[in-house]
This record gives sequence, C-alpha cells and structure tokens, in this order.
Amino acid sequence: MNQTVEEGKNLAILAYMTLIGTLVAWSLNSEKRNKFSSFHIRQAIGLDLLWILFAVLISGFDQWFLTLPFYIFCSVLWIFGFIGAVQGKLAYIPFFGNYFQKWFKKLA
Repeated sequence: MNQTVEEGKNLAILAYMTLIGTLVAWSLNSEKRNKFSSFHIRQAIGLDLLWILFAVLISGFDQWFLTLPFYIFCSVLWIFGFIGAVQGKLAYIPFFGNYFQKWFKKLA
C-alpha cells in the first residue's frame, strides 16, 4: 500500500486544487488508475459539487451571517481532505465522504 500511496500522492493533492485541479487529476489518473488517487479524486469531486450546489442555493442571500457558515463549513471539509492527501491517508470527509465514494465510484 505504501507504494500505491507514494505513486498517487501528487494526483491526490492536485485533486483538491479547485475544480480544474480535480479534472486534471481525474484525467491523468484515468489511464493507470491508482487506488489512493481515485479515493481522493472522488472526495474532491464531491466537495466541488457540494460547493457549487450550496453556492447556488445561498446565492440569493446577501447577508454575510447566512453565507459565512457555509464557506467555513466547506473550507473545513476541504482542509480535512487536503491534509489526508498530504499525509497519505484514506480519510473520509466528515458527513459526506462515504456518499462521495459510492456516488462517484465509476468516475474515478
């Protein structure tokens, strides 16, 4: 497993670098699938889509006290996933990680 982690670590980290990073990591991982990279790519896809969904839902609110908790929540989830990728761990993102793995299993 250590070799799998080391080979996939760069793509796993790249996956958390915005939606573009996720798409690039996904593309680069599609030829020679690495289980570690795939795990973090699925987590990052889920976070990206969650961010977009929440942003669309709260876009009508101009009150910072309504939108700030959303941004803090998503940022904490992102940090959790990013740190897991850097440390070489298969750590599920709280609340949503299991779902992201199930929903995006065929993608990455």
